[in-house]
Amino acid sequence: MTQQVPEITHRLIPSPAGRIHLAEQGTGPLVLLVHGFPESWYSWRRQLPALAAAGFRAVAVDVRGYGRSSRPAATDAYRMLELVEDNVAVVHALGEESAVIVGHDWGATIAANSALLRPGIFRAAGLLSVPYTPRGGPRPSDIFARMGGGEEFYVSYFQEPGRAEAEIEPDVRGWLAGFYAALSADTMPAPGAPDPHFVGKAGTLRDRFPAGPLPAWLGEAELDVYAGEFERTGLTGALNRYRNMDRDWEDLAAYEGAPITQPSLFVGGTLDASTTWLSDAIEAYPLTLPGLVSSHLLDGCGHWIQQERPDEVNRLLIDWLSALSADR
Repeated sequence: MTQQVPEITHRLIPSPAGRIHLAEQGTGPLVLLVHGFPESWYSWRRQLPALAAAGFRAVAVDVRGYGRSSRPAATDAYRMLELVEDNVAVVHALGEESAVIVGHDWGATIAANSALLRPGIFRAAGLLSVPYTPRGGPRPSDIFARMGGGEEFYVSYFQEPGRAEAEIEPDVRGWLAGFYAALSADTMPAPGAPDPHFVGKAGTLRDRFPAGPLPAWLGEAELDVYAGEFERTGLTGALNRYRNMDRDWEDLAAYEGAPITQPSLFVGGTLDASTTWLSDAIEAYPLTLPGLVSSHLLDGCGHWIQQERPDEVNRLLIDWLSALSADR
């Protein structure tokens, strides 16, 4: 059912982080949208009006450390347990008892863990680009250190405070343009080219970014929005998410191998390393996501899925959300 859509409204609400900024549009069942790296609420700009028109209260947050949300100084303030409680605080501040949570990239992992840790509040979870992988295996830093042979995996590169910031912050806009292009279907490096997920000896990530035009989904004005936010805030808050992966592994020890049983949705891109590297995780969904309603791989799509393919993603989200609402 389509309804008249109000304008997007912005507000700051109290949370364990201090304050969380959110953008809200529409009325109806609450759908909480959680972005990834290096993005903001703005990455959902094409979903907010579509979900609102379909009869949902769509709310996109700036994750702590990003945009207009608070940026705690301590690195360990960005552990998964803290981010889940931020999401709980948003639901309560909006006067709701429960929500469907949808996340992209790191937001998908945050959404999955929100559903896992607080199932009474997050009644369903939609995951875009990054499959659900239950806690398990060796310590994450040990896994990443073994990847790439003589090259350094980007997650390892992000671990040392200040190191990636020194690469990115002198030219935030240029770095973001290259990073977005490197993982977009229409601008990513050709097969066989050096992988932009790895850093060569004494090199930087940017060394492997494409230098051509922006991807089709990203206009100059849209890039300005992203760049303006990170030029103002810096990148430390965003990068601190990566610097807590070992802490998360320790914090979530009691959830070793735990499935998410609520109704779920997965949408990925066939050209996204997140789905190709983690194909085993997708194959394991009958065990790890027993409530999975549907799983989709969009042919020829890269990592920025809801921005590269907004119409397809919107249709899949609305069909899934509408079925959930009908079952309530």
